[in-house]
Amino acid sequence: MKTNIGVFFGGRSTEHEISVISASQAMHAINREKYDVTPIYISKQGKWYTGEALFDVANYRDVPALLAKCEEVYMRPIYDDYNLYKTKKSLFGSNVFTKLDVVIPVLHGSNGEDGIFEGVLESTGIPFAGCNTLSSANGMDKITMKMILQACDVPVVDYVWFTDKQWFSQREQLIAKLEEKIGYPVIVKPANLGSSVGIGRAIDRSQLIEKVDEAEKYSTRIIVEHMVEELQEINCSVLGDCDDFQPSVCEEPIKSGEILSYEDKYMGGTKGVKGMQASQKRIPAELPDDETKRIQFLACETFRVLSCHGVSRVDVIIDKTTRNIYVNEINTIPGSLSFYLWEATGLSFDKLMDKLVQLALKRKRESAMKTVSYDQNIFSLGGGVKGTKGKLK
Repeated sequence: MKTNIGVFFGGRSTEHEISVISASQAMHAINREKYDVTPIYISKQGKWYTGEALFDVANYRDVPALLAKCEEVYMRPIYDDYNLYKTKKSLFGSNVFTKLDVVIPVLHGSNGEDGIFEGVLESTGIPFAGCNTLSSANGMDKITMKMILQACDVPVVDYVWFTDKQWFSQREQLIAKLEEKIGYPVIVKPANLGSSVGIGRAIDRSQLIEKVDEAEKYSTRIIVEHMVEELQEINCSVLGDCDDFQPSVCEEPIKSGEILSYEDKYMGGTKGVKGMQASQKRIPAELPDDETKRIQFLACETFRVLSCHGVSRVDVIIDKTTRNIYVNEINTIPGSLSFYLWEATGLSFDKLMDKLVQLALKRKRESAMKTVSYDQNIFSLGGGVKGTKGKLK
């Protein structure tokens, strides 16, 4: 029997549609002679659906009509249960829709790339490709990520962070701190969103207030970073696990304004959303060899110190004035799974998907060798049990 790959996508996220595009690309790249593929679409309301109609991205133009053709399903958070169950149980027969062997999450942004969904998978024990709960959460949160990178000597730009409640109660103090530590111009970002959502540039105090007020609509935690004015943005993907990994070639995305926008990333200069591979870019990036190697090293270090797994994309900034290089962020489930970078590196999309399955199974084998509990039952020993009001007899 073929290995059955469950591909999860959609989700309760501002990047919902981009996830659908990425997953469609990934599912069509999987070698069907070797694997079966089960699409699992998570609606914006958080319900799970599966069905053949989910493979055709054109069907998402009318989501209610699409879901009418699909089966609503769920998984139980029980260890070693890899079944996908029907929500509507039949009077006769099994309520199991299918059994999954491996999961590949293609969920971008909050409630999918931030460790929440990965925790669901870890509770079942099913092999899955990509970062685990901890590395997903650390990679998604720009504040935590920068703290870890700084502690491991990976260069990042200066920043200040605060919560939305602090912004409303301590606004003047925070502004003073920002102006003293960073100065203008700055970039304001929600701490845990991607795809340039909620991001804005501020060159003075009035713009800072405006941009923070906008960012706090999307997140409870805000980060304000020093803006490198003469900058060059470069991306590099990393594939593997935190002990065995390799970098891709580098790319230089082409932006239409001061900030690489949502439209720059996904619209590709057209009216249709086509995913990250459609955006304007130079591959490979036109850089001196020493800078290319430095960026690839920093991308791999970011992947390693965050204990990442699967395929990620690390975005860096080059200060054109000083040629200093800073890590900007990591995308632990990158748009289009960065397949175009791996194709340029010599790894085809179907081979990339095959590698992700292999990595998932390898991690499962390695985790099975670790001790997670003791066979000893302390309640069978008799005597007193510390911390309780009574004693076992």
